[in-house]
Amino acid sequence: MPIIRPIKDLRNTNEISELAHSEQEPIFITKNGYSDIVIMSSELYDRFARINRIDQAIFESEEDVLNGNEPQDAISVFENLEKKYFG
Repeated sequence: MPIIRPIKDLRNTNEISELAHSEQEPIFITKNGYSDIVIMSSELYDRFARINRIDQAIFESEEDVLNGNEPQDAISVFENLEKKYFG
């Protein structure tokens, strides 16, 4: 379930920090009843960033194939990498 807090709760930074670290979920901060900002622990941010990089790499690969580039099978890719880096 999403964690939603009013902006006035930001006055207690220790409580918000502890909540972000203990729940490992984004905390949605509202202002005048509307969503305004999102706060999360640095560990959760790193996890989201890593997932985003993987998703971006998949998207770019799919775009390459749609633009006419030939996909390569994993066996040949790993063989080429092994030759390149390990002789």
